[in-house]
Amino acid sequence: MMKGSHQQRPLLIPSPRTPGKEELPYTPVNASIDASIPVSSKPYSESQIEMSGDLVRNPSSQSIQSKSSNSYSIKEVSFREGNDVVVDPVVRYGSSGSNPVRYGSRGASSGGLVHLIRRSRMRMLASPAGCFRPGSFHSALAMVLFVTAVKDAYEDFRRHRSDRIENNRVASVLVNGEFGDKKWKDICVGEVVKISENQTLPCDMVLLSTSDATGVSYVQTTNLDGESNLKTRYAKQETQAKASLLGEIGGLLIKCEKPNRNIYGFQANMEIDGKRISLGPSNIILRGCELKNTAWVVGVVVYAGKETKAMLNNAGAPSKRSRLEKHMNKEIIILSLFLVTLCTVVSICHGVWLRRHREELYLMQFYRKYDYSEPEVKKYEYYGWGMEIFFVFLMSVIVFQIMIPISLYISVELVRIGQAFFMIRDDRMFDKSTNSRFQCRALNINEDLGQIKYVFSDKTGTLTENKMEFQCASIGGVDYDNGKAITTEDGQTGYSVQVDGMVFRPKMTVKVDQDLLHLSKMKHTDEGKHLCDFLVALAACNTIVPLTVETSDPAVKLIEYQGESPDEQALVYAAASYGFMLVERSSGHIVIDIQGERQRFNVLGLHEFDSDRKRMSVIIGCPDHSVKVFVKGADTTMFQVIDKSLNLNMVKATESHLHAYSSKGLRTLVIGMREMSTSEFEQWQSSYDSASTALMGRANLLRKVANNVENNLKLLGASGIEDKLQQGVPEAIESLRTAGIKVWVLTGDKQETAISIGYSSKLLTSKMTQIVINKTKDSCRKSLDDALQLYKKLSNVSNSNDAGNGAGTNQLALIIDGTSLVYILETELEEKLFELSSKCTAVLCCRVAPLQKAGIVALIKNRTDDMTLAIGDGANDVSMIQKADVGIGISGQEGRQAVMASDFSMGQFRFLVPLLLIHGHWNYQRISYMILYNFYRNVVLVFVLFW
Repeated sequence: MMKGSHQQRPLLIPSPRTPGKEELPYTPVNASIDASIPVSSKPYSESQIEMSGDLVRNPSSQSIQSKSSNSYSIKEVSFREGNDVVVDPVVRYGSSGSNPVRYGSRGASSGGLVHLIRRSRMRMLASPAGCFRPGSFHSALAMVLFVTAVKDAYEDFRRHRSDRIENNRVASVLVNGEFGDKKWKDICVGEVVKISENQTLPCDMVLLSTSDATGVSYVQTTNLDGESNLKTRYAKQETQAKASLLGEIGGLLIKCEKPNRNIYGFQANMEIDGKRISLGPSNIILRGCELKNTAWVVGVVVYAGKETKAMLNNAGAPSKRSRLEKHMNKEIIILSLFLVTLCTVVSICHGVWLRRHREELYLMQFYRKYDYSEPEVKKYEYYGWGMEIFFVFLMSVIVFQIMIPISLYISVELVRIGQAFFMIRDDRMFDKSTNSRFQCRALNINEDLGQIKYVFSDKTGTLTENKMEFQCASIGGVDYDNGKAITTEDGQTGYSVQVDGMVFRPKMTVKVDQDLLHLSKMKHTDEGKHLCDFLVALAACNTIVPLTVETSDPAVKLIEYQGESPDEQALVYAAASYGFMLVERSSGHIVIDIQGERQRFNVLGLHEFDSDRKRMSVIIGCPDHSVKVFVKGADTTMFQVIDKSLNLNMVKATESHLHAYSSKGLRTLVIGMREMSTSEFEQWQSSYDSASTALMGRANLLRKVANNVENNLKLLGASGIEDKLQQGVPEAIESLRTAGIKVWVLTGDKQETAISIGYSSKLLTSKMTQIVINKTKDSCRKSLDDALQLYKKLSNVSNSNDAGNGAGTNQLALIIDGTSLVYILETELEEKLFELSSKCTAVLCCRVAPLQKAGIVALIKNRTDDMTLAIGDGANDVSMIQKADVGIGISGQEGRQAVMASDFSMGQFRFLVPLLLIHGHWNYQRISYMILYNFYRNVVLVFVLFW
C-alpha cells in the first residue's frame, strides 16, 4: 500500500499466477491501440489497477506490458483482433476513497476502458479440448447409432425383399374351366391347382390326379424335413380318371382336420358320387415340397397361406445379441447412475462453496454479482445459487461423460471383425470335400461361442452322411459278413442284366459275398428257396421308387432307388446286387428282375411303420397266385411274432448274430414272412377297408388290423447296415461332453434309427440306463413320474456304491418321440420334462416336427441361464437354429435354408470342437479383457478429474 493512502485495506481479488513467473517490464502501449484505450485525466498513481485472469496468447495480438513499481502494477494483457481483451478484470478501490475506477465494464467512463469478451465466451475458450467437448460425445454416439441402424435396415430390407419375391410367385389355378396364373398370396382353400415337374408347391393340397396312370407322384421334402430322398404320394383312383376331365372335378366334398403343425400326419375324408373315401398322409403334398419325376399333378387346396403346415412350423427370425453385450448394457446403466452421483456430489460441494464465499462473489472471477460500469449499479451475469449449481451439474456431465464408454461399442465391433477373420482363415475348419470354409454370418455373438452349455443337433446330414451301406446278413441261421467279397474286373461290384440290347445295373454298387452269390443261383434247393424269399422281401417290403438314369454310354442305364428311408435304399441295392433288382413300382404292383427274369408282384396292401409296432408289412400277390405277407422290423418286436417252434436253432443263431452286429454299431432289421389263405386275405381286406375309411381313431384301427396279420411268421433272416457317420463325429461328441457341454440329438427319424445312430456316435453307451417315453397323452404324466422315481433310486444306489471314492457312475439317457412331446410341451408337464432331462447325460428326441425342435430349445432357454447352440443342415432345422442363442448351419447336401438362417456356417459337425473350445474361449477372453480395460481406464481418468 502506498504511503499516505487511506487507512482502510482495499479489497484485493487475487488472480491465478504461475509460480515463480516474473512480471515483464513495462513498455509503452503501441499507438495502434491508443485509440481504443482512452487516457484518463488522472495519473495512474492515484489508483491501483490489478487485472487478473488466464491469458490467451494469439500470434496476431499485441500486448501491454506493465512496469513493476511501488505505486501500481499492470499485468500482461493480450489483445485479439478488434481490441477485445481476453481477461476478466477486477476493480480495486482507490486510496483517496473516491469512486472506484472502472475497467472492463460495459459503456464509457472516465478512466482507462477496455472492451472485454463476455464471460460465457471466455469460458468456452478456456474449456479443455478433446473428449471434454460435448461434440465428441455426440459424434461418437451418433456414429454408433447410425452404423447399427444401417445394418439392421439392410437386414430387414433383404428379408422383406425375399418375402415379396416368394409371395408374388405364380401358380397355375383352375378358373372358369381353364388353368391360369395366380400369385401365391392370392390362392385360397378349395381352389384346384396344377403343378408341373420341378415346381414348388404354394400350398397344402390333396392329390386328385397325376400324369401317371396309376396316380403315383414323387416329391422331394427337403424344405420340410431335410430329407433329399424322394417320397411317393398317391391320388385316389376315384379321382384319377375324373380329374383329367376338368368339367367333372366339381362335386367333391373334403372334410379334414383343423390346421396343425404335424407334418407327418393328415386325416380327412373325401365324398365323391355318394362314396366316402379316406385320405391320409400319402394323399397330401405340403407347401415347400418339390415335384420330381412326375410331369404334372392336379390337387385341391386344403390349407393355404399361414395355415399351411410349413408356415405353422416357422418360428420367425429373432434378433440376437450376445450375453456379454447384454451384460455390458446393464453396466452402462449402472455407470450412468454413478455418473449422475458424481455430478450431484460436485454440485452439492459447489453449493457449499458458494455458501462459504457468498461475501466474495461481488467481485470474484466468474461470479461478479453487480455491474459497476454504470452510475446505477445493476446485477451482472449471476443467476443465483440454484442456477449456478445446475450449471455446474451440466458442466460436470460434460467433463465426466467419458465414464460412459460410447467408443467401446465401436472398438468391440472392430475386435469382432478381427475374430471373424481368425475363424474364417482357420484351416482346422476347412472342409476339403466341399472346398468350403467357415463363415461368420453374424458378427455380434462371437464371444457367446465360448459360453455354450447345451448343443442341440440334427442327425441326418449333420451327424451322418445320410449314406447307408449293406454290410452283412444272417440268412437261415448262417452269417454272411462279406468276408469273401468279390469285385469285378473293372472295379465295379453288383449285378447287371441285359434287356432288348440295353444293360441295366444298380447305380450304387455293393460288395457281395461269394458264397451267398453262389447260393442265390441254386433256386431248387431248400437253402436257395429260403434265400430267394429273403431277397424278395428286401426288394418288395419297402416304399422305394426305382428311377432310370441315363449314362454317357447310350447302351447302359442305371437304376437309382429313391425312398423315404435310407436303410430301405441300402437293402434294395443289396438285393439288386444278388440278382433281385426292383425295376418298376406303381400304386398296385411292382416288377422285380430275378436273375434276368422279370416277375410282376401285385401290392395288395401295405402297413406302414409306426413307433408302437416297430415294424412294417406288405401283402404281395406272387406270380404263382399265392398271397404272402413280408414283414421287417426291430428285433425287439419281430421275435414276438416269429413262430419259434418252426426252427428254434435258427432263431437262436440269428439272435447271436444280431448281438454281434449291434456291438459293431450296425443298424439291424429282422425279416419274416408267411402265406395267407384265401379266407384270411378276404377277412384282412374287409377289416383294412373299414379301418382306412374311419375319420376318428384311424391309426389305432389300422394298428389292430396289422397286428392280426403280422403273426406266426417264419424267420427268414436279419440284416446289418452301416449308417456312415461324418468324419470325427464320435470324437467330437466325446470332447464336447468332456468339456462339460451336453449334447442333445433332435431328429425326424424313427426311434430305432435314432438309437442306432446314438450308439455309433457315442452319444449313447452301454453303461447308460435308457428311459423311453413314447406314450399317449394319458400315460405321459405317469411315464415322467416313473422316470423321476427311477432316477432317485439309481442315484441312491450309485451314492451308496461310490461312497468310498466319491464318484457317481449313474448315467441316464432320455429317449422321447414327437407324439409324446405334443402332449408335454406348452402344458403343465413341461416342468417335469425339464427336471428329468436336466438330470440325463444324453437326450435323444425322435420323430419330432420342426417347431417341436424349437420348443425343446425353448424348454432349456426359459428355465436356465445356460447358453444354447443348435446345429443342422436342413430346412426343418431353421426354427431350432433361430431359437437357440447360437445357430450353426451345415453346408451339406440338404439345400441352403439352414445356412441362410444361421449365425455361422461350416462344413462338418466335428468343426464344433475347435470353434467352441478354441475360438470361443479366446473370443470371450479377449473381448472381456478389452471391456474391463476400457472401464477401468475411464474410471481412473474420471476420478482424477473428480478429485
